[in-house]
Amino acid sequence: MRIPVPDEILPADRLGRVHCVGIGGAGISAIARIMAQQGVEVSGSDDHDTPFLPALRELGVTCHLGYDADHVAAADTLVVTTAASEDNPEVLEARRRGLRILPRSAGLAAVMAGSRVLAVAGTHGKTTTTGLLTSALLAAGRDPSYAVGGVLSATGRNADAGSDDLFVAEADESDGAFLHYRPHAAIVTNVEADHLDNWGTEEAYHRAFEEFVDSIDRDGFLVCVLDDLGAADLARFARDSGLDVVTVGESADADLRIHDLALAGSTSTCRVSRSGTDLGEVRLRIPGRHYVLDAVAALATGLRLGCAFDALVDGLGAFTGTGRRMELKGEVDGIRVYDSYAHHPVEIRGDLEAARALAGEGRVVAAFQPHLVSRTRIFGEAMGVALGAADEVVVLDVYVAREDPDPAVTGRLVADAVPLAPEQVAYVGGLPAAARELAARARPGDLVITLGAGDITTVGPQVLALLGSA
Repeated sequence: MRIPVPDEILPADRLGRVHCVGIGGAGISAIARIMAQQGVEVSGSDDHDTPFLPALRELGVTCHLGYDADHVAAADTLVVTTAASEDNPEVLEARRRGLRILPRSAGLAAVMAGSRVLAVAGTHGKTTTTGLLTSALLAAGRDPSYAVGGVLSATGRNADAGSDDLFVAEADESDGAFLHYRPHAAIVTNVEADHLDNWGTEEAYHRAFEEFVDSIDRDGFLVCVLDDLGAADLARFARDSGLDVVTVGESADADLRIHDLALAGSTSTCRVSRSGTDLGEVRLRIPGRHYVLDAVAALATGLRLGCAFDALVDGLGAFTGTGRRMELKGEVDGIRVYDSYAHHPVEIRGDLEAARALAGEGRVVAAFQPHLVSRTRIFGEAMGVALGAADEVVVLDVYVAREDPDPAVTGRLVADAVPLAPEQVAYVGGLPAAARELAARARPGDLVITLGAGDITTVGPQVLALLGSA
């Protein structure tokens, strides 16, 4: 559902009683949690229970299962997920009563009012980088508010209202939400066309990031990963507009340069220098070059805020991830099962590179569920090519969200493009079939990984159960 952003976004303490439609999702639950901690009376509804709801209930937030017009009887304001259907009874009732209705982006802007916002944007890596920056700042003695698109390992929560004036926020570009945050500073990890169902063209997508840069405080700063062509172009644009820019990466031109990168098992290490001076080593407990780039971008932000290098590095080193980002689900008989949110060819490629380092001598057995009809239509072949980095591949049908199904766009587009022998690729019809296929293909020493932004996250536990009963 598309809800327009109002011309004026009121601070959360002026919204009255707030009801959150889709409160079980990562984004809306984070807003609800911070509102409750700020003293706002909050309730919400979702069509199913999620891991975010118990912590909200502990704060006194009423969380209904199922949608009903009666749930908004005491509400003054609704905050609505983009996933809400056009006939959602709570939204229809709010419209009938003339209540204030806000999209997720405006709800987040409301809780950030009065803070110095550190916005983390980019096509890939937003959630991990937001978590890394929050972890680093906490270790450096700061107490920022934060809203992350997954559960932060350091706190076990996806959001908190801190005592500091800083607010670390994941800035989502998919629906243009990041254009409403007016940040003090920002990180852009990369810029590569995605969400064309909303933006229409690659050019429009890139222009949106330029608009985002224009929204940054002129006395603030931008951190960009110079190794990414889109982010490098954005850094040049920002400098030309007079904004202070800090670049990071392995490139010799980076302001904060990465040296001696080493990936070994579940760890990643590198050294970092600035203007030719070695600052020290960064050691991470998460695997993959893309995570190193994310971590050094967070490091650059903390340094620019005046935090100590050693303290920031300690926080980065303590970070063990967020939910659905190379998340270990369990191990049975020497077979480890991981889950990842990767749904774009670049993300698939990066996480399979990390999986390869984790697997060691074992094989990588991957299952992928394409997400969105439009994304699969545009990137389906590239998704299949990226999956070729695994040893065995299982492809599911498209997870349909926000769009109508298209019989011409199925997971077969992806499966047919995987550059492996036919016996190494399976195209299956559903989640139980995917779990059975993975369990049948895996053997001791292998690493099984489920990839996708849909409900494939439920497959990993099914695989572990099947392996345990074998």
